[in-house]
Amino acid sequence: MNLQKVISGFFFILAMTLNFGFFYGDMGNPEMHSTYELFAALIISLIATALKIGDKTQIGSVLLASSLVADIQLISAVVVWTVVEYTSTMTNSHMATIISLSGGAFLANITSVILYIGETLKSKR
Repeated sequence: MNLQKVISGFFFILAMTLNFGFFYGDMGNPEMHSTYELFAALIISLIATALKIGDKTQIGSVLLASSLVADIQLISAVVVWTVVEYTSTMTNSHMATIISLSGGAFLANITSVILYIGETLKSKR
């Protein structure tokens, strides 16, 4: 068993599940979307990105790219939430923007996990 693969896989999947946990719920109800969960999804996603740096394979490049997309989407969601929180009141439109950004990051996480599973299956053959 490769410990680095276990740790990497753990963070890839944790980033995806945390992001899904934030993303899932009524878009018009801000109470169904925790700021702490969004922040945790961002931190774990950044850790997963750091674990992908240094992989010199072609699939490693695609994994890093998908992780960077997720990071940018989550950072944007956090920035929008922070700006709205301190400059005005949260509206359904603001929440829809934040959740949409999180949804984009979730799709990037799904892509990353699928590629990771595919790479794992390919290496066993």
